[in-house]
Amino acid sequence: MSQSQAPVVTFGEIMLRLAPPGFERLLMSPTLAATFGGGEANVAVSVANFGHPARYVTVLPDNPVTDAFVYQMRGFGIDTSFIRRAPGRFGIYFVEPGANQRPSKVVYDRAYSSISLAKPGDLDWRAIFSGAGWFHVTGITPALSQSAADLALEAVKTAREMGVPVSCDLNYRKNLWKYGKSAQEVMTEIVRYVDYAIANEEDCQKSLGIQIGVDVHSGKLDQRQYQALAEKVLAAYPNLKLIAITLRESFSASHNGWSACLHDRKEFLASRRYDITHIVDRVGGGDAFAGGLIYGILHLPSLRDALEFAVAASCLKHSVPGDFNRFTRAEVEALLKEGGSGRVQR
Repeated sequence: MSQSQAPVVTFGEIMLRLAPPGFERLLMSPTLAATFGGGEANVAVSVANFGHPARYVTVLPDNPVTDAFVYQMRGFGIDTSFIRRAPGRFGIYFVEPGANQRPSKVVYDRAYSSISLAKPGDLDWRAIFSGAGWFHVTGITPALSQSAADLALEAVKTAREMGVPVSCDLNYRKNLWKYGKSAQEVMTEIVRYVDYAIANEEDCQKSLGIQIGVDVHSGKLDQRQYQALAEKVLAAYPNLKLIAITLRESFSASHNGWSACLHDRKEFLASRRYDITHIVDRVGGGDAFAGGLIYGILHLPSLRDALEFAVAASCLKHSVPGDFNRFTRAEVEALLKEGGSGRVQR
């Protein structure tokens, strides 16, 4: 099987996502919309929607909520055959979408979830990576528990041994690192087995201990600072083929500037910038970027094309509620071609 058809494997926790209607605060009205969300599943959905085979791996309880999730993933065409059922619970997170100067808020309820109780040896990584063309993880799973961190490390080591390219979105979440290890202690070891890193400036600082003086609130980002940041990360991790850095200018919860850059040791590339003025839901935006970048590297003619595709895919994600990015390759390419005028298509 060629790499262009070999499945992208993603591994991490899926949660039940509960959100109030529209832009209400939590329980202003006695209604919460229940959907699913989780960084690695979000990436699998993006990759599958763009037309590439995807395989999602996790550990979940044996109950009807898991059944419903598996059914939905199969609807996207995602291989769910390596989802393991084990003791524990199905994690939940509540999200209150922000608007204007009111920020979005996330409340986690995921202690004792099945994946946080999982440990090395619980998953057959060699079977999981059989025929795989890519493996994607994030910094979220290692933040859940020591055993989940050990399981993630086992996964990237096995992928490296089997010659499967590994990407990692560092995804620092300060509210998750509670079990006694810091993100830097854990992630610096995992990243040594990674080929493609995805991050923002906070991820680099908190997860890798690498920083450059950047001000995301200034209204204008200095790309030279991000080039210097990328070069510092690449110097610290000679195993990395490239690092992609997302650049979010946060003017308010409803108005962000959005772009990205990458460095592959040969050149530094910066994408076009999108001015997103009426954000519907930014949760999952980084995952849409990661999915777009993975797909672009596998299918598009150049890293420049892959970067622009990833940024455009993520821009579109900001226009729909929920974690999943529900756009096709053709729709992303239409944004790249037409510039985002929003004209009715008929």
